[in-house]
Amino acid sequence: MPSDLAVAMPGAGRLAFAVKWAASIIQITGYTATAFGWTPWNLYLFLVGVLGWFVVGVLWNDRAIMLIHLVALGAMLAGMSRG
Repeated sequence: MPSDLAVAMPGAGRLAFAVKWAASIIQITGYTATAFGWTPWNLYLFLVGVLGWFVVGVLWNDRAIMLIHLVALGAMLAGMSRG
């Protein structure tokens, strides 16, 4: 986590910590749902996890994290819209 984040946004470090772990657990649950064929729940879980990691990228001002999760979100939404 960038050191200037704690100065610029008090409490953002704790928020980012909570969001990144929640998003990670949700994504792991999405992988589990995929393994057991629990559709469409797997996709919903992945969407929440990807959005969570995008928020972490915003909180950390990390463009690489934001970019990869924005691309993943776009790909998932495009795939879901095709049915």
